[in-house]
Amino acid sequence: MRRTPLVAGIVLCLAAFTAAAQDAPPKDKDKDKDTPTTLDNITVTARQREENLQKVPIAVSVVEGEWLDRSYTVNTQQLSQLVPALYYNSANPRNTAYTIRGLGSNTLSVSAANDGIEPGVGFYVDGVYHGRPATAAFDFTDIDRIEVLRGPQGTLFGKNTTAGAISITSREPTFVPEGNGEISYGENGYLQAKGSVSGPLSQTVAGRLSAQYTERDGVLHNVATGKDENSIKNYALRGQLLFKPDDSLNVRLIGDLSSLDSDCCTQNYLRVGKSLRGAARQFPGLSANLAAHGFPAYTPPSRDVYDRLTDIDAPLHIDTQDGGVSLNADWNVGPVTLTSISAWRYWKWDVANDRDYIGVPIQTVQRIPSRQDQYSQEFRVASNGDGPFSYVGGLYFFTQEINGHPISVYGPAATYWLVSTTSFPGMPDNLADGYGQYGDSHFKMKSYAAFGEVNYKFTDRLTGTVGLRYTYEDKNGAYSTTVSGGLPTTPGSVQDNAKLSLFRPQSYTASDNGGNPSGRANLAYQFTDRMMGYVGYAYGYKSGGLNMSGLPLDASNNPAIATAVIKDETNATWEAGFKSSWWEGRSTLNLAAYHTTVKNYQANVTSSIETAALRTYPSNIPEVKVKGVEGDFAALLFKGFTLRASFAYADGKYSDYPKGPCPLEWQNPNAAGGCQPLNPPASLAIKTSNPRGNPDTPGAYVLTGLPLAGLSKWVGSIGADYEMPIYTGALLFHVDVNARSDYNSDTTNSIYTRIAGYALTNASIGYRFNDNWEVDVFARNLFNRDYITALTIQTGNSGLILGQPSDPRLVGVTLRASF
Repeated sequence: MRRTPLVAGIVLCLAAFTAAAQDAPPKDKDKDKDTPTTLDNITVTARQREENLQKVPIAVSVVEGEWLDRSYTVNTQQLSQLVPALYYNSANPRNTAYTIRGLGSNTLSVSAANDGIEPGVGFYVDGVYHGRPATAAFDFTDIDRIEVLRGPQGTLFGKNTTAGAISITSREPTFVPEGNGEISYGENGYLQAKGSVSGPLSQTVAGRLSAQYTERDGVLHNVATGKDENSIKNYALRGQLLFKPDDSLNVRLIGDLSSLDSDCCTQNYLRVGKSLRGAARQFPGLSANLAAHGFPAYTPPSRDVYDRLTDIDAPLHIDTQDGGVSLNADWNVGPVTLTSISAWRYWKWDVANDRDYIGVPIQTVQRIPSRQDQYSQEFRVASNGDGPFSYVGGLYFFTQEINGHPISVYGPAATYWLVSTTSFPGMPDNLADGYGQYGDSHFKMKSYAAFGEVNYKFTDRLTGTVGLRYTYEDKNGAYSTTVSGGLPTTPGSVQDNAKLSLFRPQSYTASDNGGNPSGRANLAYQFTDRMMGYVGYAYGYKSGGLNMSGLPLDASNNPAIATAVIKDETNATWEAGFKSSWWEGRSTLNLAAYHTTVKNYQANVTSSIETAALRTYPSNIPEVKVKGVEGDFAALLFKGFTLRASFAYADGKYSDYPKGPCPLEWQNPNAAGGCQPLNPPASLAIKTSNPRGNPDTPGAYVLTGLPLAGLSKWVGSIGADYEMPIYTGALLFHVDVNARSDYNSDTTNSIYTRIAGYALTNASIGYRFNDNWEVDVFARNLFNRDYITALTIQTGNSGLILGQPSDPRLVGVTLRASF
């Protein structure tokens, strides 16, 4: 692994900034008198109009651009360290999941996104909905603020927001020339450069150009090839034109492009779980007996995941892009403001990876080259003025098309490792060498919606809100694959059937259409000018999904057609909140309590019947319930020192899930449906509670009452910023700490897929020279805390669990300049 000459870099940077500071004009001695003595009012657009955060009766967390910069938060994963209710999981950009209050995208340990199932958390940038969760894996670029709206937002945001929404607002062009730039240099070859420039192009047109580039060496060392895997290399560009002939009209043309091209992403040995399969068909036995089949016996390069060692033997690379153009127009015509947002976006994906994650040639190719194109148009009208009656209404149209080409090829060890010796004894070792699946998938959907929300002030202090949205969606998909390669076999022979147990050709179409209302109602009471309480009910809707990754096989090894389409998801949430300002505007405290019931929760689950490809597919969980309490606190404790703290407590359960997938520890190919029946023999050497098999449905496992996957009971964060005037500038301190309790990362609640809790600390210290120059030394993961960010169950249900370890501590230096 290449080591960065960090100390030399810091010395050179400090020397350069010291020289610059010596030529800087002296600081105004009275400037510190202008240091704010109250917290700034935070403006949000959570209800599609600009409002003070403390006056909005919605649970929303806001992270402003300066806070992002000061905390070195550059992507959604790092944002989740500042917003406790937000959870982010990503085995690689395509397989990205984010949830709010434990609800939303559910890939988790499955690590296999499905093009036909959409997220339950809407991801918006400058008012434009991003249809693929993968776009949230790219770095932020020149951001003004991020709003995380918690709970159903179906009325005004609408598209797939049953669990909440992430709304990102970029910095606008300015008519006053300005610019900023920074470069960061750190350990493990870390280099990040970003900057923006803005100013007038004429009396009515202003422009802004922003750019960002990040690279870092890999943090997993491949002992087989000598390479460092999971490297980072990405860039992002954003250009804007603002047309503003007068104060009534504001038109923004925005274009952006993000690209990630690096040797990423893989995982390494975490642990081995034990199933009820025979010892020879579990990971220790399979590894030891390789020698009898012409391969060296296998031992992982390390059994400590935090040694960060791998030995994958297939190529590893990611090439993905995201970009688009939008035209945003706001026209104040007196009594109302008219808004139009027109957008086109695309997402392109290609990858090479080792799906078995070890140095045994089981699966040599696993790719799904894909491209998504989307178009959207939104029209809104919003009332102006401070009268007792106000409203927002509009129309929305969205369409997207996704084309993919799944490719999977097995290697020389696939037959031994994956083919059941009970069902297909005596198969030749080279039977599946080069055997592969090649296919095409096509998904297209159209969405139409009409919405409106009205607010009425019954008194100066009591305001009621009612909102309603009706959404109609039409989805169509086609999936087709062929198989070829491997040892030639006679159709219908035992050997041919053995190959088909790994992959069999599939061809099917699926469709779903229909509509449903969503909406909300609440009452807000302003007890004093600085204290408001509210109570509300929200109902969210997400249309049904299609399985666009191949159907799971039934007990007869045939595609299960019934799994091609899943039902609509609905979310009903009761919420009560309290927002307050204290200490003469120097602190705020916001609290919210909620109870959510989700019907037909859409999730990706894994078939436990198959022993070859771990086929994941979308499915409905009949009912999920989550209840909790959240809080946000901010205070300017004394001049220059700001403290922020947030917490989220959540209790989520499968309130009705009698036919769930079988957890690893109870998988048994000799049992009906592949899952151990009730009351197993007492001699079973598995330390766990009694299994919860469903005798009416062979193979089903009763998950009712068990915790919802991916949800920590407790999450909290605390951070502080201190600006202390010294000489001609200011000394800057920042620290933030995020702590999370343990959680299970798999829908089945297997004892082997639990992820331990952890606490993570980031910090920086710097010096600002006359408001134009700054140098900082920063550390992410300051105390080098080891934790797992994602895990995966190995192909074939061998029991091997792979983990994605946290990034090690990163220490670096940043130079900033602005004018």
